[in-house]
Amino acid sequence: MGILYEELDFRPTPIGELMLRRRRMPEFGERDIYEVKLGEDFLMTSLFHEAESQLATLALGELEHGELDVVVGGLGLGYTAVAALEDPRVASLVVVDYLEGVIEWHQTGLVPLGKTLMSDPRCRLVHADFFALARDVATSFDPDQPKKLHDAILLDIDHTPTNVLHQTNTRFYTREGLAELARHLKPGGVFALWADGAPETFFADRLHEVFAGAVAHTIEFKNPITGGTSLGAVYVAKTHHG
Repeated sequence: MGILYEELDFRPTPIGELMLRRRRMPEFGERDIYEVKLGEDFLMTSLFHEAESQLATLALGELEHGELDVVVGGLGLGYTAVAALEDPRVASLVVVDYLEGVIEWHQTGLVPLGKTLMSDPRCRLVHADFFALARDVATSFDPDQPKKLHDAILLDIDHTPTNVLHQTNTRFYTREGLAELARHLKPGGVFALWADGAPETFFADRLHEVFAGAVAHTIEFKNPITGGTSLGAVYVAKTHHG
């Protein structure tokens, strides 16, 4: 069976202690399971990541035109970013993460998808505060092209719009915060958000107030820990075509 539990990284951050661990469970044999925690928050596991992948698939599926410039907020274990790169139309991908340690895991190959992301010339990992960048409507998410707008912005950082990792994030989910985010998108561009659990009507309604249209998808996936199914939400909103 090999190592049953191994702490791969542990470090303090401004918003809590960050931990990456790898373990095995008898019911999964020789399969390595990667888990990320921030303080008492369990951020993600490699056991199930369907909703994170669908975040990219559903959002990019709303775009009809050619080459796409995409932003991902929240790197995690890399599933959303990798799913975005699987779309051949993606010309550039900027992945923004506040936690330097998470970026280093991918750069050093400590997590399985790191090599995929680091070897793709379209992908760049940026150590920055996504929410601060969203609020700055005069500057792009792309540090190399400060005036650049994007076709799609995909966000997977907080658990839900009301269950956030840090209280300063709550402003982003207001009408004002979402309107600022929309100004980073090209006409007809897409903003998509992953959230834990079923979609919440109040947030879908708020997206409708800011964007030209919005859809809330329910993602149902097998949960091998509980033996049942779990739910995730993917909200997809589009700007006006101009």
